[in-house]
Amino acid sequence: METADCIVVGAGVVGLAVARTMAAAGREVLVLEAEPRIGEHTSSRNSEVIHAGLYYKKGTLRQHLFPRAPQLLYAYCAEHGVPHRRLGKLVVARRAEEVEPLRRHMMHATEAGLDDLTWLEPDEARELEPNLACHAAYLSPSSGIVDSHSLMLAYQAELESYGGTVALRAPVTGGEVMSQGVCIEVGGAEPMTLMCKTLINCAGHGAPPLARAIAGMPASAVPRGYFRRGVYFGVTSRPFKRLIYPMHGPGGMDIHAVVDLAGNVRFGPDVKWIDRLDYSVDPSRAEAFYRSIRSFWPGLPDGVLSPAYAGIRPKITGPDEPPADFVIQGPRDHGIPHLVNLFGIESPGLTSSLAIGEYVAKLLGLKAHMPMPMQAVPAAE
Repeated sequence: METADCIVVGAGVVGLAVARTMAAAGREVLVLEAEPRIGEHTSSRNSEVIHAGLYYKKGTLRQHLFPRAPQLLYAYCAEHGVPHRRLGKLVVARRAEEVEPLRRHMMHATEAGLDDLTWLEPDEARELEPNLACHAAYLSPSSGIVDSHSLMLAYQAELESYGGTVALRAPVTGGEVMSQGVCIEVGGAEPMTLMCKTLINCAGHGAPPLARAIAGMPASAVPRGYFRRGVYFGVTSRPFKRLIYPMHGPGGMDIHAVVDLAGNVRFGPDVKWIDRLDYSVDPSRAEAFYRSIRSFWPGLPDGVLSPAYAGIRPKITGPDEPPADFVIQGPRDHGIPHLVNLFGIESPGLTSSLAIGEYVAKLLGLKAHMPMPMQAVPAAE
């Protein structure tokens, strides 16, 4: 039987961030990824937004990770040459009855530690974005975008510089808790059994099934997994320079406008609960997009939306349940000293990836090595 020090299962953006943090803290790290490439699922099928932390409820792990999470990410991107841009986000009230909820929304974000938000009247918002129609808005200048693939490559390169390894086409099929660690079974072309001192489950959609496949893991501590797909549609024009997020009900968001690093604009995501991984985009869903987008961009022409891509969030609550917080289980949560499980790491997982790595390291009693503080980093161009 082969042995390993620390195994991270899953080479998405969170798994790679956790792995580079563990390696920087002095552990020998092996990342096992079932797919032939890193970041094949959630990490490469998202809006690539760097969130500022505007929406998270008090007392949640999501809120706990902010505002440090984007600070760490901006610093890392600047230090490692990862393409990114702090372009700003407008959160908008499309109807008069949304103005007061929007004020409360901004107040909540300010109380959570964001001190750079600016309230905008309709004419002030249009000065920034002439195609925007709204009754009010507020600007979050520290929101931005990042090249997620370049970020994952940077995490991988740093991991490897510390002596870590990423093994592709290496699915973990099960395991067993032992006194000296966790024994896991690895499939693929060359199946093997590995004994590791520490196992960190960052398998995304596969995290709950993997946890259930580990003998000795309490079944009551493993949530059920769900798939929530959202599709995006793009346009060839460039109607906005910033992220546009409309209000939709108390504390929620509707289909929004996302700008990528090339200046292209996409709209989404919508919501559909599905029972398996399926990244197809039904062109007929565009009809609902036109109605939603015209509530803040009335000048959207007919027939210009084209399917872009779909992403699937690794949810741990279903359509009729309240949304779940991030769940990061350490030894104190399930009683296993060698195991950490990450469940339901959806948005803002990309933004939080370094902060999550830091959090996991602390759960295991390690000191994380993080980038310099954001205030020491020049603003992105």
